[in-house]
Amino acid sequence: MHVMMVHNFYQQPGGEDRVFADEANLLERRGHVVERFALHNSSIDGQRAWRVLSDTFWNRRAAKAVHDTVRKSKIAIVHFHNIFPLISPAAYYGARAAGAAVVQTLHNFRLLCPNALFLRRGRACEKCLGRRLAWPAAVHRCYRNSRLQSTAVAAMLAFHRTMGTWRRAVDAFICLSQFSHAKFIEGGLPPHKLFVKSNFVDTDPGMSLRERTGTAFVGRLGAEKGLELLLDAWRQVPGDVNLYVAGEGPLHDYLRRAAERDRRIVPMGTIPPSEVDELLGSVACLVVPSICYENQPRVVLEAFARGTPVAVPRRGAMAELVSEGRNGILFTSGDATDLSLQIRKLLAAPSAERDEMRLAARTTYEKYYTPDANYAALMSVYERALAQRRPGRASATLGA
Repeated sequence: MHVMMVHNFYQQPGGEDRVFADEANLLERRGHVVERFALHNSSIDGQRAWRVLSDTFWNRRAAKAVHDTVRKSKIAIVHFHNIFPLISPAAYYGARAAGAAVVQTLHNFRLLCPNALFLRRGRACEKCLGRRLAWPAAVHRCYRNSRLQSTAVAAMLAFHRTMGTWRRAVDAFICLSQFSHAKFIEGGLPPHKLFVKSNFVDTDPGMSLRERTGTAFVGRLGAEKGLELLLDAWRQVPGDVNLYVAGEGPLHDYLRRAAERDRRIVPMGTIPPSEVDELLGSVACLVVPSICYENQPRVVLEAFARGTPVAVPRRGAMAELVSEGRNGILFTSGDATDLSLQIRKLLAAPSAERDEMRLAARTTYEKYYTPDANYAALMSVYERALAQRRPGRASATLGA
């Protein structure tokens, strides 16, 4: 099969970038031909605001590039990861007009919420869910704390909802969890085009047999990731046990000040994947304290592959990943005291119990998150997309 993978890179690298690369590599290893089409947000620097806004609504150049490549190479499937803000939904139409089926992985909730997180002022917010025009996002400046930019994103989503883009121009959507599957149905996407398929770990790092000590946080140092909650909880964890924090972001200085007050907190900055694997294989637990609706953080799957239990909020998609007391622990979302309590319980558990949790974590990876499991699920979605395709149904002109 000839497949095109399409992705808009953010300015800061993230999990979506890894999934884009890993799925393309996986397909190539299985004998498929993969074309890659990517744009990068760094190209926004120096562009006029009207040009960026125009491309967000309808990027004719990206649509034509996708169309021409599909037609020239006779591509069967165009698989989109992130299209915001530069590629735009116009590329769906370009792909379909050239004869390809269109698949979109829903890494976040952008189609339903302008800030993509269902988060406002540190709490879950679903005020825009299901609305034709997400006007609350504009009122509350939910995207980049800008009323103008929030209005622009809300208008773009309303334009494509009215145009029927999500219904007509996409043949299959990939949801990463049952929770997000339900949210997208509630938000108006066609249920018969929504399929649940997990992320995966492309290169098996192997279960770590090392002596485990301390805990780790790996991710963007942003408010939505719950770093402040974790540091509040850590003040209630006694003893000489370290918290390793890997990542960069807006809360860098907040973390630095916390580390100056508590020497058990160890900032590591951005570290390469090999060092992330090493870190995950050396700690007793990975903590993912996000206060937003996470879909499926790749680092959780990486921890399972290393045989490392995970602490996640007892809410939404995160609670789907962890079987409490087996491959990890659950805590009340947003509750620093309960998070601290659960971490202390895990660290104080008998060694035999902790060994069982590590083995269960590794078994979870082997059952659900290997390349073989992902390839089978991906092929199933592609087959459904090809079956859904109706040539000519979404044939808006590329110059629209």
